[in-house]
Amino acid sequence: MRVRRHLPPLHDWRWPTVPLTAVSARRWALYVVAAGVAGYLTAFFLIFPAPLFRGHEVVPRVLGLPLADATRALQKAGLVVQDGGNEPDPGAPAGTVIWQDPPGGVGTPRGLTVTLVSSEGPPKIPVPDVAGLDGALAQHLIGAAGLTAAPVESVQAASPPGIAMLTRPAAGTVLAPGATVTVVVSRGAPTIPVPDVVGMSQTDARTRVELEGLALGTVTRRRTPAANPGTVVAQQPAAGTLAAPGTVVDLVVARSP
Repeated sequence: MRVRRHLPPLHDWRWPTVPLTAVSARRWALYVVAAGVAGYLTAFFLIFPAPLFRGHEVVPRVLGLPLADATRALQKAGLVVQDGGNEPDPGAPAGTVIWQDPPGGVGTPRGLTVTLVSSEGPPKIPVPDVAGLDGALAQHLIGAAGLTAAPVESVQAASPPGIAMLTRPAAGTVLAPGATVTVVVSRGAPTIPVPDVVGMSQTDARTRVELEGLALGTVTRRRTPAANPGTVVAQQPAAGTLAAPGTVVDLVVARSP
């Protein structure tokens, strides 16, 4: 059975010819240009509204600006600023903007809210707990933590001499990087009775103090009519006070009228 062919073979097709005149060419060119312009305007206004379109703005890029300057720039663009809080940032000074949403350069309607997050500076460092360690090691650990170790202070304590007792500020206190921390070490237990050197010469008083394991401190001269010049008339700490090894004893020496 044979099926009747309704269309001629492809090689027998003949395309209609349209006479192309100058007028028809201009007309077709005008049609093409009009269609292109219509497509562009449709995409410009409806599909992808341009930032210059009425009611739209470009979000300014405010990263790295102080929070106050960033807020003014966004408000000038017709946007609403929302505070997103602050976060530690080792590379940004405190108060500068480190994050914004939406980001800069995005086209957005006027009145849109822009969230800003500012830097609170480098992360804070807690003071390490160095109690019970050797004083030199305690200072080293404080420096390794990013803080600055101040000159050591000493107090009388039951711990052996040179052992760290506490820090100022106390362990656990959160400080900015490079902040100063003082290590307080023990001078040892107060087990040496301070000798009585009142009435001795300054030379004899020094010898006696040093023999007991103490140290001579400040020597002050005072006019004292009842004492011979050059003799000790007062001392601090007082005689009989228990002191740790190396404790300083200050003397008051009589001088000539």
